[in-house]
Amino acid sequence: MIATATYAFTTWTAVELVAIGFGVGAFGTLIGAGGGFILTPILLLLYPHDSPRTITAISLATVFFNAASGTTAYARQKRIDYRSGIVFALATLPGAVGGALVVGSVSRRVFADVMGSVLALLAVWLIAGERWPLPVPKNRLRTGALYSLGVGFLSSFLGIGGGVIHVPLLVRALGFPVHTATATSHFVLAIMAGAGTLTHVGLGSFAHGHGLRRTAALSAGVVAGAQLGAHVSLRLRGAAIQWLLALALLALSARVMIP
Repeated sequence: MIATATYAFTTWTAVELVAIGFGVGAFGTLIGAGGGFILTPILLLLYPHDSPRTITAISLATVFFNAASGTTAYARQKRIDYRSGIVFALATLPGAVGGALVVGSVSRRVFADVMGSVLALLAVWLIAGERWPLPVPKNRLRTGALYSLGVGFLSSFLGIGGGVIHVPLLVRALGFPVHTATATSHFVLAIMAGAGTLTHVGLGSFAHGHGLRRTAALSAGVVAGAQLGAHVSLRLRGAAIQWLLALALLALSARVMIP
């Protein structure tokens, strides 16, 4: 087990983090969520003494490498809606920078409660399916840009990258096919997570503990895992991907909110 009290960073610690990164990258890319919604709760459990700012910085940087790797795979599969993706990505940038700035002012308990609540609500929305329909707007780009502004802030604040929020919105609120939504979400995520990571670099968020080493080990794992996730996603139906996402959200929500 990774030592949390002494922040020891050994070869075995690096191997563990690479393995965690691989799993996060594979599953996160499979469902188009980038993996940050899995990684941030894991980091909260592994490093209970780290501040929310340090946790989100490590998670966002890892999400960036995951999303960049997954995006290259989805680009080869020609599944990305670039026109929508560019508009949505630009809309997320102000929120992504703002979330990275604000997260340093909240306690871990508040941070964990907000994280758990957001994950649970998203899971319920996905499971409810068509029973909670939203009318598809006439101007998907404009409406999607407004959604993306809020997604950028919330996802950067929580360190989850935003794909876990963006995919349900693209599918349920904007009417995108699931496989297009997951690929386009990854494209947006790479840009948004990159902006949040650069903000954290400027704030010195990686200076505590072994932030850079942890990020490097996790990123090495997610880059490889993302390629596997993108390949496997071709073999799954859209409904299966939605159920995997919802179940993961519920499980992590419950675990994060338990003191």
